[in-house]
Amino acid sequence: MDLKQVAKDTSKVLSSYLTYQALKTVMAQLSETNPPQALWLSGFASRHSVQDGEAFLQALLQEKQDLAFRLMTLRKHLAEEVADYLPEMVRSGIEQANMEHQRHHLERLVQQGVTDSSTYPKEEKES
Repeated sequence: MDLKQVAKDTSKVLSSYLTYQALKTVMAQLSETNPPQALWLSGFASRHSVQDGEAFLQALLQEKQDLAFRLMTLRKHLAEEVADYLPEMVRSGIEQANMEHQRHHLERLVQQGVTDSSTYPKEEKES
């Protein structure tokens, strides 16, 4: 396993997710302050996937530089705000989720065992 590549891929996904969050926030703000521009941005987002945040921003820079800079500024702010506590949240979230998955799996196994054992004939005790 190439941990550097895993970290690089994770960073790219997180960056794209923060781009998506910035887009949602800006669209909500624009819907209140500038509905026509919000509509335009919504249409742009429907034509360009934000799944690759960098490609999305590059395309937006070609059409509406001011909106692209607004998204980049907000994305940077979001990254700065969550960067400090994100690693611990990820670790503890994964640990908790793994324990839940394991617990549910063990419960199913135990329930199957109880169901399976009830189909066997019961031994009669000799007196």
